[in-house]
Amino acid sequence: MSKKVLIISGSPRKGGNSDILCDRFMQGAKEFGNEVEKVFLHDLKIGHCVACYGCRETKKCVKKDDMEVLLEKMTEADVLVLATPVYFYSMDGMLKTMIDRTLPRYTEIRDKDVYLIATAADGESAMRRTMDAMEGFTDCLPGAIVWQKIYGAGVYQKGEVKDTPVYQRAYMAGKMV
Repeated sequence: MSKKVLIISGSPRKGGNSDILCDRFMQGAKEFGNEVEKVFLHDLKIGHCVACYGCRETKKCVKKDDMEVLLEKMTEADVLVLATPVYFYSMDGMLKTMIDRTLPRYTEIRDKDVYLIATAADGESAMRRTMDAMEGFTDCLPGAIVWQKIYGAGVYQKGEVKDTPVYQRAYMAGKMV
């Protein structure tokens, strides 16, 4: 059965290591017959949450930017893929901003299969905090299940991830959606 897969790339650079793993995941998911869309967060205009709680009654943020459309895509998807490079042992700021801005409708982002992707120059152990933070978000989504955490460890230069086993692992994860 075909699924709707939404890949959210938090990388600030297209073709960066985490973005490459998104594309590889997408390739596997498409080959298995799924409908796949990748959103490159840095192409969107998404402001920071200001904790005004204007969304409590309306389920809509008072800010008018690209987040409203992205939230709709997130609620409609069957599968969410969240990807980020690791900066100072945490996720990219754009991904964190996007997560914070799900506040108006995060309880509607339910029953998702979730895959997490992170890349870093350091080893896997240094990325666990990042994965924990992303998984903390998914813990708030009703019925979400994290199926895989894909660690792109030991990659720094743009494109290095293609020469590692995780490149194939991302592809296989996409095929298993």
